[in-house]
Amino acid sequence: MTLLSGKLEQFEILLASKSPRREQLLKDAGIKFKIITKDVDESYPEHLRKEEVVLHLAVKKVEAFSELMNQEKVIVITADTIVCLGEQIIGKPVDFDHAVKILKSLSGKMHEVFTGVCISSQKKKELFSVRSEVYFKSLSEDEIYFYLEHFKPYDKAGAYGIQDWIGLIGIEKINGSYHNVMGLPVKEVYECLLNF
Repeated sequence: MTLLSGKLEQFEILLASKSPRREQLLKDAGIKFKIITKDVDESYPEHLRKEEVVLHLAVKKVEAFSELMNQEKVIVITADTIVCLGEQIIGKPVDFDHAVKILKSLSGKMHEVFTGVCISSQKKKELFSVRSEVYFKSLSEDEIYFYLEHFKPYDKAGAYGIQDWIGLIGIEKINGSYHNVMGLPVKEVYECLLNF
């Protein structure tokens, strides 16, 4: 039960995501929803600024479900998360060696995590992004190898999950939303739905 229950009970809320973390976060917020998935091309124009990339991709993902936007009582939530070191956007690792390279580049530095969210219905579209700063301690090679061998974070931007072991031992501080770093800024999603 949540405050959203009565307000949105006439709507079917659909989370368009394959991410188990986004699913869990939305569930933990007490929001009733169903999962829908579709493969979407995640390329984007190179001229976009990093904070624009996540908004572009969140919109691109909702456009893949355009047939649902004709239904009156449906709300679709899409999201995209990127990790940025300076101006460089770091995606998901392609293999073990690539993941090692990524984590070595993040070690001892601050990086940014942006999540763009699009919440759409037939009559309304809300689009926003959230930024967090994540500070890694200097990671030893042993720590990096241990993490990758045991947790295999190949489905995660930046080659790590903040909720994993590496987040417990390697993160010195976060400025901004922890849940945003996990992949969904739940507070902002909740507030947006509350005002939908």
